[in-house]
Amino acid sequence: MQRVTAPAFTQRSVQRPALAIDGGFYLGCAVFAALTAVLSEFYGFRVWGNFATVAYGIAALHAGWLLIDTRMPTSGWVARLRSRWTPLAVIAAAGMIAPLITLVIKRLTGVDWLITPMSWAAQPEVWVIERSASLLLETGSPYTDIAALDRAPVVNDYTPYGPSMTVFGLPRALLGDSAITDVRLVFALTAVLTVLGALWLLGWPKRLAFSTIPVRAAQLAVACPLTALTWAVAGPDLAILGLIVLATALAARDRPGWAAAVLAVVLSAKLTALPAVVVIAVLVCARLGVRALGTFCAVHLAGCALLNVPVYLAAPRAFAEHVVLFPAGLGMINSPAASPLPGYLIANTGHTGRMIALGMLGVAAVAITGWLLARPPRLGSDALLRIAVGLAAAILLTPATRWGYLVYPVALLGAALCFSVAERNNLANAHVHTARGNAPARERN
Repeated sequence: MQRVTAPAFTQRSVQRPALAIDGGFYLGCAVFAALTAVLSEFYGFRVWGNFATVAYGIAALHAGWLLIDTRMPTSGWVARLRSRWTPLAVIAAAGMIAPLITLVIKRLTGVDWLITPMSWAAQPEVWVIERSASLLLETGSPYTDIAALDRAPVVNDYTPYGPSMTVFGLPRALLGDSAITDVRLVFALTAVLTVLGALWLLGWPKRLAFSTIPVRAAQLAVACPLTALTWAVAGPDLAILGLIVLATALAARDRPGWAAAVLAVVLSAKLTALPAVVVIAVLVCARLGVRALGTFCAVHLAGCALLNVPVYLAAPRAFAEHVVLFPAGLGMINSPAASPLPGYLIANTGHTGRMIALGMLGVAAVAITGWLLARPPRLGSDALLRIAVGLAAAILLTPATRWGYLVYPVALLGAALCFSVAERNNLANAHVHTARGNAPARERN
């Protein structure tokens, strides 16, 4: 009997909504990149915008081509070219790697510390983290003593990160200024390796083919302008994100001690990760019980103490000023974080507005905590979703924040989608193996 296959146009109709969404996504990204290239005050942003406009434009044209052309080749280079992964490869190459390399090389001209954003080939956090590594080697503390300066402090005197962030700047501090010691390359490598480690823990490529990773997950986590721009001009948030994803995968694979150790590094780099620590602790408890939670907490606290206490004892006043007071808005100068997000706009109306914004933030925290305790996450995807929602609420409602921090919830939503696909596949495979194991020997043979 001749095998009957679905007609090509039927298969194509299934993909048309996804392709339409792809086209709208890439077109929106292209508009954002073009506006960044024209309007941004930062040189690095403009360079990225020029590269990314081309990359996203090609991606949008690719989606439009697939919507118009209904052919369905099944093999050969044409089939590969028609893959929805092709525009993602273009974005990675032309919208992320190319501008990063360009800016790393341009930075060797040495204009980092000038008060001229249109000359910066890297954002200030890059210089600040590299300086912290040099200070650690020279003085035993990564923090400048702001009170001892013989001039009025400026924002770039501050290093609003924990001690473990300093590790990323050590290659430049030890080996000197060069293209290969730019801390952005260290951040990028960390992000890639931690995500690959998480995928390996989830079963890729041991039990699952990489081709089963959802395209939509890659769009949110990688191709989104929030990620691509951060990759090229700064990078620390991507390293933090990669470590959070890795810690979630470790906890979901019932390795609470390792998850706690990774989170100790993350929290000792940036306090933004605190919601992730709480959610993953609940995940561990829901999966393994109170005893495992105790192990998690013990390892995490020990790791945080090991990373923070020696640095604090070396310079207590500087540690408090940089890590606690300045991010909280209580330092000798105020943080410049002032993106026009809801919390900032409400707080900017006056004292009453600030109280309203803080009240809304408190209500959101209580609501999310109630959700977390009423329905504790038992899967990695559930945990990532709760972390994303918690961070989104904090970023949107905090009186002083930056729009770039939205990379956290957006990328974590992409990671949650990826985790959910892996979890469903692993559960299905487990059911198949169980059914085979319970089948009579004659049927198994």
